[in-house]
Amino acid sequence: MCGIVGYVGSQDTKEILLRGLEKLEYRGYDSAGIAVVNDEGVQVFKEKGRIAALREIVDEQTKATVGIGHTRWATHGIPNRVNAHPHQSRSARFTLVHNGVIENYEQVKRSLLSGLSFVSDTDTEVIVQLIEKFVETGLPVEEAFRKTLQELKGSYALALIDQENPHVIYVAKNKSPLLVGLGSDCNVVASDAMAMLQVTDQFLELMDQEMVILKKDSVTIKDLEGNVITREPFTAEIDASDIEKGTYPHYMLKEIDEQPFVIRNIIQKYQQENGNLKLADDIRRAMQETDRIYIVACGTSYHAGLVGKQFIEKMAGIPVEVHIASEFGYNMPLLSAKPLFIFISQSGETADSRAVLVKVKEMGHKALTLTNVPGSTLSREADYTLALYAGPEIAVASTKAYIAQIAVLAILAADTAKAKGLDIGFDLMQEMGIVASAIETLCDSKDEMKKIADEFLGTHRNAFFLGRGVDYYVCLEGALKLKEISYIQAEGFAGGELKHGPIALIETDTPVVALATQESVSLNIRGNVKEVVARGANPCLISMAGMEEEGDRFVLPAVHEMLTPLVSVIPLQLISYYAALHRGCDVDKPRNLAKSVTVE
Repeated sequence: MCGIVGYVGSQDTKEILLRGLEKLEYRGYDSAGIAVVNDEGVQVFKEKGRIAALREIVDEQTKATVGIGHTRWATHGIPNRVNAHPHQSRSARFTLVHNGVIENYEQVKRSLLSGLSFVSDTDTEVIVQLIEKFVETGLPVEEAFRKTLQELKGSYALALIDQENPHVIYVAKNKSPLLVGLGSDCNVVASDAMAMLQVTDQFLELMDQEMVILKKDSVTIKDLEGNVITREPFTAEIDASDIEKGTYPHYMLKEIDEQPFVIRNIIQKYQQENGNLKLADDIRRAMQETDRIYIVACGTSYHAGLVGKQFIEKMAGIPVEVHIASEFGYNMPLLSAKPLFIFISQSGETADSRAVLVKVKEMGHKALTLTNVPGSTLSREADYTLALYAGPEIAVASTKAYIAQIAVLAILAADTAKAKGLDIGFDLMQEMGIVASAIETLCDSKDEMKKIADEFLGTHRNAFFLGRGVDYYVCLEGALKLKEISYIQAEGFAGGELKHGPIALIETDTPVVALATQESVSLNIRGNVKEVVARGANPCLISMAGMEEEGDRFVLPAVHEMLTPLVSVIPLQLISYYAALHRGCDVDKPRNLAKSVTVE
């Protein structure tokens, strides 16, 4: 589900593939593999763990000029060598790598591959076995590949090699990103241009339901009906200062797309092999010994703290207060007997938060920092640190760091609950894996988010966001994103509070975005939406699958109710992004704002 590379050319392919996979490591993965093919056959090398472990098992004596590679995050089947990609057909003639999720793989197994024994637990193996079956009926490989694609439902990016034709890579795409690169005496395929900039900066963008016949001296793109498609390449204009953006038009869009990988990376970092959570003993003790937690943060991190309060109180049973750092430092409330302070900061350099930390340390209290930069000031000066593992976040408006903050707070709450002997009632890491897949689905819905932004926001000067409970906290973040990058005056309100004053601002066609992900208040928020509609507002209701009703503008994939903030914010991020584009704003560098706020 993470990264694909492929090379067909004149050079020995092993190192090219390995270096390409290393460029995709930021996505998060639990296993990796490569397959190379020459006139003597196919050699497959794959291993659980990091690419460094894969390097150790690659046979340096094997020479080949065609190959494919993959980094995998487990969805179907546990992370191990057997489930790692590439996967082979029963005879080992065909070898395949795959990103995405085949939704109907069980049905394909039963209807088209009944009686066949499978080696792995993956949906991917179904694809390669089906290709071989169609070839065995007499179809040419290209026709068998096309026919297989027509049977698949879901998302895929594929690269296939054939032992009997070792000079071709068969490529296909639907909903998962994939590019073809045009080199000198070679051609390549990659999930991200970054992976193959070592070879070329000329790339062809593939569209959904297209397939490619890739040879070292030719690239043929076809649709699933067999019609040839011509397309001009684009130049990936990336220099040393801009290299991490890849071919994305903006860092913000890239960072939104990275959020599934961030969740998976956090799971990997904070979960032991036996499935238990992995936190330092001193942090666990500090959480158990405190009688009240004070979360101190600014902006987006403050909104993440509000969600974290819900997690810690409901899972771990510890009272939590959430404070804006710039206010707390000069207006400190009466503290409990055994306080623990949690500072949340993407950069770890936020001046307002550090001012509070200095006072807290002078008072002799313990402090924990959640940050994306472990060596930062807040991290160095606090007693404990939990890293966010989100990777560099360049865009000023935070997206993936916010998601990471919420995810790590959930892990902290669940670990504390277990240490106290409390049962939270669900498997957090398993449910977070479902969240990652849901975010991936939402990131594939960009066209719909753009349509919502154009339809509901257009040239409006104001917008409202309504929610109840944890949805209210997400609405605060959604409103902040919109105002940060599009300069639309946007405000988030608790649904029941609207009629206590703010409803006076509702005019004809005022955009109102409402969230309904919590069953206990779903009817209440729908009632609030009716109140604003009666005053002329233009509503956009985003609901969770299972609670949707006719007229809802968008339905989110279902996740555990406690974790809905991790998915409900994604449409709000994308809507804000497209609203900013519509207005011609500088998305990554909005006016008057900076990434790291180092002054009070």
